[in-house]
Amino acid sequence: MPKAKFNFQLHHTDGAARAGELETPHGKALTPFFMPVATQATVKGLTAEEVRDVGAQVVLSNAYHLYLRPGVETVVKLGGLHKFMGWDGPILTDSGGFQAFSMGPLREVSDVGIRFRSHIDGSEHNFTPELATANQEGLAPDIAMCFDQCIAYGASEKQVRQAMERTHRWAQSCFDAHQLSATGAASGQVLFGIVQGGTFPEMRDESARAISAIPFHGYAVGGLAVGENKEDMYRFTGQVADVLPEDKPRYLMGVGSPEDLVEGVARGIDMFDCALPTRVARNGSLFTPEGRVDITKARYAEQQGPLDETCDCYTCRDYSAAYLRHLFRAKELLGLRLASIHNLRFVLALMERIRASILEKRFDAFRRDFLDRYQPANEAARQAQKEQWLQTRSG
Repeated sequence: MPKAKFNFQLHHTDGAARAGELETPHGKALTPFFMPVATQATVKGLTAEEVRDVGAQVVLSNAYHLYLRPGVETVVKLGGLHKFMGWDGPILTDSGGFQAFSMGPLREVSDVGIRFRSHIDGSEHNFTPELATANQEGLAPDIAMCFDQCIAYGASEKQVRQAMERTHRWAQSCFDAHQLSATGAASGQVLFGIVQGGTFPEMRDESARAISAIPFHGYAVGGLAVGENKEDMYRFTGQVADVLPEDKPRYLMGVGSPEDLVEGVARGIDMFDCALPTRVARNGSLFTPEGRVDITKARYAEQQGPLDETCDCYTCRDYSAAYLRHLFRAKELLGLRLASIHNLRFVLALMERIRASILEKRFDAFRRDFLDRYQPANEAARQAQKEQWLQTRSG
């Protein structure tokens, strides 16, 4: 495939909401968009064709996991990440900073980088900004992320400042290493910077200005959706977006609840990713226009029609809610696959509808109508689930 240059064009705005187009070496993507998470070069349980069929334009993989298994050198020998995983569209890779953050006692952070023990075999490794950048250059995604230090919610002001300033230094190191690399330039790969600063408004502003002073091709809001309440997440997202350049894409990392996607767009975000849609799907929790439902409940035992009459996904077109419930009750793997297809299609169709509403200058009405109907998951339950998930990742 001919290597196109990376380009971002902002076509329409409706208030703070934005609709544009991202051009990458592996094709174009219309913004705002959601990236399904293919952590280990796969969206769990689904083929690349199925992910494309639900409407995905870009997928996210993780350089930390691929560094450990199968190894960056192996992916390079096999033709790069696109060929390795059979995905011909754009790919973004996370550097591994969040994974290192979530490993708890298995890691040690210093100004040089992060020393950690593999969760697979206990072997010791050292990630530096330069190595994290080189790993992603080898994997050859279209978009690579800077190595940053994500810090836990509730950390002290001193700890947050230390992590933020370290992130700024690492960002410059990543940028310099990427600029000097012939590998990244040859593939057309670009690098995004990441804003940190916890839940301290002054530091969020300082970090947004420091990171945007480095001429990255795009900018991410990091360190949110890690335990803070939704009001704070929305507030700091909007604060950072207001500082970031208008002519560069803005990416809110690790956010994927339907209501959060709508609210993120309302604050000027163009790109999102999260494992949540497929993770909750594997537990039988499915998205509907009214909110998440538990497909294993008895009320679906004899529902002949689809779970969601308004959904155009393969699952809702071809299977009844009763059959889907049966698969989960019988612990059949097909149930996990069909649920994942449905949840991804729900989220990706939502992004398509959001974009259409921006182009037609009716985003505020769309936002009100959606939020009036959609019932978010219980906040306390959401926080408990997030904490449990972080604990499983650090174990």
